[in-house]
Amino acid sequence: MKAKLFAAMTMLAVAGCTTQPAEHANTFSTLDPKWRSAECAKAREAASNHEASEKKTMSYSAGLLLGPYGLGIAMAGKQHQAKMRKQFARDMHLKCSSQPLPAGLAATR
Repeated sequence: MKAKLFAAMTMLAVAGCTTQPAEHANTFSTLDPKWRSAECAKAREAASNHEASEKKTMSYSAGLLLGPYGLGIAMAGKQHQAKMRKQFARDMHLKCSSQPLPAGLAATR
């Protein structure tokens, strides 16, 4: 039981470490030719709206009210949200930057 609790807490810590797409978009060079492309403009616009759509998942406190299964559902939702955020940032990087992918965005499994 302690191992499962430790694994759950570790997943929570890792899920909170992913950078928001809007913040990641601000790190690109405006002098890069890819940054001026129409695909990049669409990706940056989507990044600015991405944070609002993420608030639709169940919070941990709501999961606690539903018992042990509710907490598991909330954690799974947050983990999926972090995975989608990472994929979104990876796609945006490929559309907006000529630089190689950062190590954190290279593996998306």
